[in-house]
Amino acid sequence: MKYVITGGAGNISLPLSLALLRAGHQVTVIGRNAAHLTTLTNAGVTAAIGSVTDAGFLATAFAGADAVYTMVPPMHNPTNWKAEIAAVGKNYADAIRTSGARYVVNLSSVGAHLPDGVGPVSGLYAVEQHLNALDNVNILHLRPPYFFNNLLANVGMIKNMGIIGSSFAIGESKFPIVSPADIAEVAAEALLALDFTGRSVRYLASDEVSTDRIASELGKAIGKPELQWTLFTNEQALGGMIQAGLPEEVAKNYAEMNQSLHNGSMTEDYFANRPAALGKVKLEDFAQTFAKVYHS
Repeated sequence: MKYVITGGAGNISLPLSLALLRAGHQVTVIGRNAAHLTTLTNAGVTAAIGSVTDAGFLATAFAGADAVYTMVPPMHNPTNWKAEIAAVGKNYADAIRTSGARYVVNLSSVGAHLPDGVGPVSGLYAVEQHLNALDNVNILHLRPPYFFNNLLANVGMIKNMGIIGSSFAIGESKFPIVSPADIAEVAAEALLALDFTGRSVRYLASDEVSTDRIASELGKAIGKPELQWTLFTNEQALGGMIQAGLPEEVAKNYAEMNQSLHNGSMTEDYFANRPAALGKVKLEDFAQTFAKVYHS
């Protein structure tokens, strides 16, 4: 089988590519920088160097693939973030249409059931729609929630202000959260089995917690057991993100997403279609990783 994996050597794409390679398959990884792919190429993965915004490049890279893993990479200075995410989805759909691939595992997100109101995830809704318009292609959309790794952005806040928080606060067991390692495992299982048909959605998470418990567990791990989750206003959160150096377009989209987390609209479909089992990595496990970064 020939697999094409987008996402370069990211936290999901790297272990996913290696899992497919170990199973004896031909794997091509798309990335923007050859130097960042040396771990994969040294293992036997083929590198395709180019941008997912280049439709012609994608058509060449996807040619002859049996299955494709798609994800939208980070965009560091977008001018219309949702539209630019959607455009990548169209590029993927166009390239898959001419590739001959019959299976696609697409990394989407919790909240992608909503066409608007969920920040950058609204762009992922559009990506799903572009892919769903393909004929004779089986598509599995993976919808993970908030990443554990996103919490690392709070290290500076804790060190400088002694607090952790955001413009959302969520009660016990109502905040699904995920490790990239668990996503990679689910994606690998799906791509190796290729037992999905038509259009399907799979929700996944590693743990279900509360924002108060996040503060408690991270606080214990870093030696600050008094740490508490602080709820900011929308204005405070937006101003803080811009002051921290985020482009205004990115900050506004994150603020919108945070509000959808706070009011529950982003996770409503997750809880209506909750996964039967959660992943392996728990909040307590990630807290140890957080502590290493905090103390480094």
